[in-house]
Amino acid sequence: MHDANDTNTPPAPAPSLFTWEFASDPYPAYAWLREHAPVHRTALPSGVEAWLVTRYADARQALADQRLSKNPVHHSESAHGKGKVGIPGERSANLMTHLLNIDPPDHTRLRRLVSKAFTPRRVAEFAPRVQELTDQLIDGFASKGEADLIHEFAFPLPIYAICDMLGVPPEDQDDFRDWAGMMIRHGGGPRGGVARSVKKMRTYLAELIHRKREDLGEDLISGLIRASDHGEHLTENEAAAMAFILLFAGFETTVNLIGNGTYALLRHPEQRERLQRALAEGDETLLATGIEELLRYDGPVELATWRFATQDLTIGGQRIAEGDPVLVVLAAADRDPERFADPDTLDLSRPDNQHLGYGHGIHYCLGAPLARLEGQAALATLLRRLPDLRLNAEPEDLRWRGGLIMRGLRTLPVAFTPESTSEGTPVSTPEGRPEDGDQDGDQGGNQD
Repeated sequence: MHDANDTNTPPAPAPSLFTWEFASDPYPAYAWLREHAPVHRTALPSGVEAWLVTRYADARQALADQRLSKNPVHHSESAHGKGKVGIPGERSANLMTHLLNIDPPDHTRLRRLVSKAFTPRRVAEFAPRVQELTDQLIDGFASKGEADLIHEFAFPLPIYAICDMLGVPPEDQDDFRDWAGMMIRHGGGPRGGVARSVKKMRTYLAELIHRKREDLGEDLISGLIRASDHGEHLTENEAAAMAFILLFAGFETTVNLIGNGTYALLRHPEQRERLQRALAEGDETLLATGIEELLRYDGPVELATWRFATQDLTIGGQRIAEGDPVLVVLAAADRDPERFADPDTLDLSRPDNQHLGYGHGIHYCLGAPLARLEGQAALATLLRRLPDLRLNAEPEDLRWRGGLIMRGLRTLPVAFTPESTSEGTPVSTPEGRPEDGDQDGDQGGNQD
């Protein structure tokens, strides 16, 4: 066992964090932190100082500790510093009242209401549409023999899916793709572009909610409007904030799940072949356990979203002062050798895989069933239709998008034997390419 209070001089200097080299492979640095500084205070690229929690047991404790608030009002920083946490633009767009930013009892009330609209049954009923979108997108490039799986597949799939699920009319979905493309850039686009996109999305959602109140349908926004508990309804502002965070948290995490997951399979051909054999035999058991392992091994959310100490407390033997920000490093916790055997090994049939990729406790990801559905459909269909899929670039030439919370590739060039025929009508891909990034984007993740 490690001693969190061990004062011995580490055998090697502390690694550099949040550099481009770190972004390409953060896992050695996280291993060092788990060993020598499991609860580590550091300056983030934005200038804000925060505690990084890297061991599994400590991370699980912190994710469920109600002394760590999700509300930035508890941050000890100045108003200027408070503006550097959370999703850019959400404060000015009056979108703060969503599940990522609130605590009980408000969180309990909102989650109960939203859960009535976002049910497992609704997600299961959406499965045929997810499969249809998946096939149509692959139709768009299957005859070419090569593709960028981020731009042509992983990015548009969850945008179309969540727009359909929310009830965004088809004629308005181009705007959503543009706004999402700007948001995923993590500051790499025009200055202030993310905040402007958030404000445009907020304005649109308010108008859409107003229209749907007059003509409720079977979509998720209509469900949010209908949701009530003992006669209590979501306010229009709460409904807009919830629709926004469901879209925001629901698309980038899935982009990264598909991109990171496909990349991991391409780098581990023996695991990919195991999965292809199982799928060919009609056995989807390995697909289900494999998605969980891909979430653990190189998941879409690197750090859980912001938490703030509401009182002095201790995590892993380290005192945290009231008002201090705390960031749970999911990527580090999910490779903790004290919890997972051979944690740096990809094993699609790994047993007892209680990873933290979707969080833990009352803020466990509400959209986990939808993300699993999209991830399974995407990977299974790619492997079935393009069985000789292979990386079309050197791994060292790939670039990872900047951003504090999320982890995902800018591009994923692949090659394969072209399909001789393609059925269906290709879906157009978004104009907002998610290729640019820097290290300053403090975007939200998919845990609420």
